[in-house]
Amino acid sequence: QVQLVESGGGLVQPGGSLRLSCAASGFTFSSYAMSWYRQAPGKERELVADITSVGYRLSYADFVKGRFTISRDNAKNTVYLQMNSLKPEDTAMYYCSAGRFWRTFDYWGQGTQVTVSS
Repeated sequence: QVQLVESGGGLVQPGGSLRLSCAASGFTFSSYAMSWYRQAPGKERELVADITSVGYRLSYADFVKGRFTISRDNAKNTVYLQMNSLKPEDTAMYYCSAGRFWRTFDYWGQGTQVTVSS
């Protein structure tokens, strides 16, 4: 059974940091590209960052460049999103996704809530 389980979300003050994790199981993690998406209330889901199967290619949305870092540990079947200098507009549900090819989305997690507020 395929599972993607996100964790690490929470409430943080503006300027703070969080590290999200997404633990994968049920498929060959090292063969899949991984992505982080987010969706705020009333808005469409948007791509935040993605990474190829072995991590040689990283991509970021303009609104997180220089603040967020995506990484993966294929030995632990886990992808991470380090989020620094958080802003209130980063408040959203964050989801991870796995795709057999770049920018394909075969599996989704249930999401973890990130709230940036003072």
